[in-house]
Amino acid sequence: MAYRALIRIAALAAVVALAPTSLDRAGAAELGVDARLPAAHIAAQPGVHVSPQPGVQVAASDAGSSFIPLGVGKSVVIDLPGDVKDVLVADPKIANAVVRSARRAYLIGVAVGQTSVFFFDAQGRQLAGFDIAVTRDLNGVRAALRQMFPDADLRIEGVGDGVVLSGTLSSPIEAQQAFDVATRLAGDGKVVNAIVVKGRQQVMLKVTVAEVQRSIIKQLGINLNGSLGQGTAVLNFTTSNPFSAFGQSLASSAFTGVFGQSGNTSATLQAMERAGVIRTLAEPTLSAISGESATFLAGGEFPIPAGLSCDTTKSPPLCQASIEFKKFGVSMNFTPVVLSEGRISLKVMTEVSDLSNDNALSLTVPGASQNVTIPSIRVRRADTTVEIPSGGSLAMAGMIQEQTKQAINGIPGLQQLPVLGALFRSRDYVNNQTELMILVTPYVVHAVAQKDLSRPDDGYADVTDPAQILMGRLNRIYGVTGGVNPNRTYNGHFGFIMN
Repeated sequence: MAYRALIRIAALAAVVALAPTSLDRAGAAELGVDARLPAAHIAAQPGVHVSPQPGVQVAASDAGSSFIPLGVGKSVVIDLPGDVKDVLVADPKIANAVVRSARRAYLIGVAVGQTSVFFFDAQGRQLAGFDIAVTRDLNGVRAALRQMFPDADLRIEGVGDGVVLSGTLSSPIEAQQAFDVATRLAGDGKVVNAIVVKGRQQVMLKVTVAEVQRSIIKQLGINLNGSLGQGTAVLNFTTSNPFSAFGQSLASSAFTGVFGQSGNTSATLQAMERAGVIRTLAEPTLSAISGESATFLAGGEFPIPAGLSCDTTKSPPLCQASIEFKKFGVSMNFTPVVLSEGRISLKVMTEVSDLSNDNALSLTVPGASQNVTIPSIRVRRADTTVEIPSGGSLAMAGMIQEQTKQAINGIPGLQQLPVLGALFRSRDYVNNQTELMILVTPYVVHAVAQKDLSRPDDGYADVTDPAQILMGRLNRIYGVTGGVNPNRTYNGHFGFIMN
């Protein structure tokens, strides 16, 4: 019994002696430090890290690591703050670390990818940590882009096996050229174009379509009608010579004369001449942002029959005429691209069309007293791509055309007689001359205040009724005080002045 009591007293004394140590270990575990270290060493540890798991401490992580990009086969030199004892490379297939001295190490890129490198001292403390991203070697691409665009803010970075282009350029053409170069050197499908084009320029295009047509038509013919002979031997004759070159007579007017003692022979003289000039001038103007398309149309539409539309559900089928509309007028469609050095690339399509009675078609409508005439369309169209400096003009298209038609119709044999042959033939002469030119003039423009622009109706005012009735004016005439009277003639010398 005495022996057992002695054991119990010894065990109680041991528990009392060990109680403070257990409490210190529990507190150290809550702080996440090693309780086996001396108290002075624990206090000397800078930045005691609190771990979410009791008794676990993270000695090295990417939280405080520095990011270093490397190219394949490239290296960087690292100077460390203390002597290196141990090195950890997460994936040696991506990057490698070589320690050449106690405080200097080399990081070498091996393959495309990402990894981490940590350096420790003799006590196991982290000296430095690096997050390594090994990408393609882009120095050659950077040199090529820098040579092409020396003044541009252009950057190229590697992300994994791909490439990201970023920065700003002055035009979409330059952005496309940079993308093409990067794609050629890095490979198809591996380049992400994040280039921002500076304020896109606007282009105003002025197109001038000028055309002059001249036509001359001359018609001369004699038609005879009468009879020759006496008694029972009488020869009746009638000649009607057409004008086949123009297709019809210019007018129904004619001169008729009667010959012979009994007035049995008549001659009809048809002589007509027509001269005409047609001048066409169209100057559409349209603005668009560089790289975008714009369309302009000033004209109208005219209806033409397009067959019959029948309802077969009824007996008999009910049919109605279908109508289609054709456009005519002045139209323009262009896409400008501002290049470097102030040059503009233009893809232009312009058209000027109007209605014409030439080659018109007449249709007879059942049940109607009048025919339906469908006019033809006279079209001048040009479609091309040109490159012009801002403010410069270029003849985009042009044409000179001359057409001459002559026809002589008459009675064979008799129309070849000298002098008298003119009585048995008709002459038709048609000459058409056309000269067409299409000019384009682009301008790089910017927006201005509304007060700096003028409109076609500026200064227009309706005339009063007395001025319209008594003076025959269509609009009001007014001006500022001291202005020049437009009806006053100039007093003084004018013309050419020679010294």
